[in-house]
Amino acid sequence: MNVIFRESDQSSPRLQARLVAQDRLPDGGDALLREAATAARFTGKGGQVFESFTTGDGGLRRNVLAGFGDPAAKGRSAALERAGAALTAKYLTSGETALGIDFTGSGVTADEAAGVLLGAVLRGWRHDVYRTKLKDEQKPSLTEIVAIAAPEGTEAAWARERAVVDGVAFARELVTEPANIIFPESFVARCDRLRSLGVEFTVLDKAAMTALGMGALLGVNQGSVREPRLLAMRWKGATADKPTAFVGKGVTFDTGGISIKPAAGMEDMKWDMGGAAAVAGAMLTLATRKAKADVIGVCGLVENMPDGAAQRPGDVVTSMSGQTIEVINTDAEGRLVLCDALTWVQQEYAPATIVDLATLTGAMIISLGSEHGGIFANDDALAEQLVAAGTASGDRLWRMPLGPEYDKLIDSPIADMKNVGPRYAGSITAAQFLQRYIDKGVKWAHLDIAGMVWADKPGATWDKGATGYGVRLLDRYVRDNLEG
Repeated sequence: MNVIFRESDQSSPRLQARLVAQDRLPDGGDALLREAATAARFTGKGGQVFESFTTGDGGLRRNVLAGFGDPAAKGRSAALERAGAALTAKYLTSGETALGIDFTGSGVTADEAAGVLLGAVLRGWRHDVYRTKLKDEQKPSLTEIVAIAAPEGTEAAWARERAVVDGVAFARELVTEPANIIFPESFVARCDRLRSLGVEFTVLDKAAMTALGMGALLGVNQGSVREPRLLAMRWKGATADKPTAFVGKGVTFDTGGISIKPAAGMEDMKWDMGGAAAVAGAMLTLATRKAKADVIGVCGLVENMPDGAAQRPGDVVTSMSGQTIEVINTDAEGRLVLCDALTWVQQEYAPATIVDLATLTGAMIISLGSEHGGIFANDDALAEQLVAAGTASGDRLWRMPLGPEYDKLIDSPIADMKNVGPRYAGSITAAQFLQRYIDKGVKWAHLDIAGMVWADKPGATWDKGATGYGVRLLDRYVRDNLEG
């Protein structure tokens, strides 16, 4: 969706919206509009949209009010973003091709105005590639947002947010595509677009990973005809003593392997690469907006299938670190992929900080639902920075505990560790497993985002389906903590 800027409402679209704070309806010459809005019980609450029609020399005109709630309340920027999204949700398939948002008298800052546009454009994302029989009234018609009388500086702020939109859209695309389209090799091919932005690529194939001793990652993949890949993308927008690494779980389809999942709902497991998608989307955003940071994005890409060559419950594998793992459950595969990716990035780049993202455990969904991702960290300051970035971006996090008392739950009688513990504390034992692969002195956070990358119902800035969770979080973390 394209965004253009105009100084006034001359030649503006016939569909035009104004932002309204709660209990502050427009004054001046809009008496009829105020009266109609009051009659419809529109008060400007967050997410409310009111529409009226007028006629004039230019023909029929649709006048819209979009509420953003109490302007003094905490979370004003997020409320304005939701107001923009509510407009797109209402008019995306309305037959209108352009929506004017008039900022006159709104009192918003340039950053807040850009946030309104961000919400509007994010909510318009759709993936209709495989839908061949949509009726005209079901097809998106809205292709342009016209920002009218936006505050000075909005265009510059929007250029930054436009990069975020691109990254979120890319992550949503990767998550939405079916597993016969996105698998390890094709995931890498989709990311190839980042090369033109100056991103450095390193791609390891099966032979290279075998030579490096990545027995944990390769064990997950051995039941699939799809070759695994390890993808590293480096954006070097600044010189740092040590880079920051983002590591994503990229299981492009997860049957559970021999510990096979129930058939009902298994189609959802195409999004088990949501962590890798978030990393790829964040790297696109950082490179597009030329972030002043040195960041490496690593994606461990495999498919977990149950053929005759698949690993079995009870098998012992040796990870790249040399630590051995008794595989109790082949459906606890994400941590096996991540542990080798974590070892590799530390040996190859010696990052000061690592943040991994993974749709790792169903236990996290039981704990936090789809409102927060879980964060585990070995450094309090890093945890606080990521939680703050999540709050600011809308990709919210809730800190969960780590502790040596949980280690005994994954001790194995025949290997260094088991890949699962008992039923209780499942998300914590998964994090404890990963922590064993973090070198001394490295700041590390593990984000379990199992309930966040896919939505069964529309949200504020997304329709049902892929949310793009993680891209905005990582970008905000970089903005606030790595850039000057």
